[in-house]
Amino acid sequence: MKQMDRWIVGITGASGAIYGVRLVQSLLDAGHFVHLLITEAGWRVLKEELDWKVTKRQEAIEQAFGQDAAIQMHPIADIGASIASGSFRVKGMIIMPCSMGTLSSIAHGASDNLMARAADVMMKEGRPLVLVPRETPMHAIHLENMLKLSNMGVKLIPAMPAFYHKPKTLDDIVNFLVGKVLDSLNIEHELFTRWGDPNES
Repeated sequence: MKQMDRWIVGITGASGAIYGVRLVQSLLDAGHFVHLLITEAGWRVLKEELDWKVTKRQEAIEQAFGQDAAIQMHPIADIGASIASGSFRVKGMIIMPCSMGTLSSIAHGASDNLMARAADVMMKEGRPLVLVPRETPMHAIHLENMLKLSNMGVKLIPAMPAFYHKPKTLDDIVNFLVGKVLDSLNIEHELFTRWGDPNES
């Protein structure tokens, strides 16, 4: 039996928790295994934006993705977790949404929690790392940190919606951005109608 591809997904305290949740759902639906990381601020945003009951975190994950989902949640302070080591094989990592604080930590190699450490492992091992920053307006430090990471091969996909696919609902907008992230990792999906697709209405 073929082993499922393993991906790391991080959700931080930037607004847009729905993006990360939809990404996890899409990876699970496509038959992948997800190692999930959520910062303390990320839990706060899940509560505020999506009404998650976060006092019982494992139960919240099971309610969102199912009891038997191929997912493992790691405490953000667990620096000894499997994904903290380069010898543990994963296909790559996506942080969606990515706060500017987390982005800065990664850009400067802080590795002060498991999120930043796992991202550092992706860079040192030459594995895909995708960050989806969600902040506006941006000042020079934000831009300098993003340029630094881009120069190191990190893919940056800001949470900027498009409208050429004629979105009719909020779900359409969320799915477009998640689909762009999956495209960047060559993961098949049908989350939005592509430009020039003969099925486009």
